[in-house]
Amino acid sequence: MSQLNVEHWDPKRDGPLSERSMRDKLRSQGYSFQRYVFAPGTDFPDQTHSMSKKDSIVSGQFRFAMCGQEVILQPGDMIVVPAGTVHNASVVGDESVVFFDASKPR
Repeated sequence: MSQLNVEHWDPKRDGPLSERSMRDKLRSQGYSFQRYVFAPGTDFPDQTHSMSKKDSIVSGQFRFAMCGQEVILQPGDMIVVPAGTVHNASVVGDESVVFFDASKPR
């Protein structure tokens, strides 16, 4: 992966963004997921995962870095993190982040 590819929520296709609509979208793409809420100031140092996953933001802002690039994920943004790829992240601003950590069953 040479660049960050952020998938943005499309209200025309996906309808209004909500936790339920994000769950529905992830399920339709074959993902299972876990919901998390990360408080302001939460920081995730460099890490990897044994399986590919998709990080999806419902609310708040999340700084995400991978492959020497960085982006601020906004509500409705989704990004695939390939297995074994070093990445890090942190909550930006004063609002908690509602986040879905999604993966496809093996």
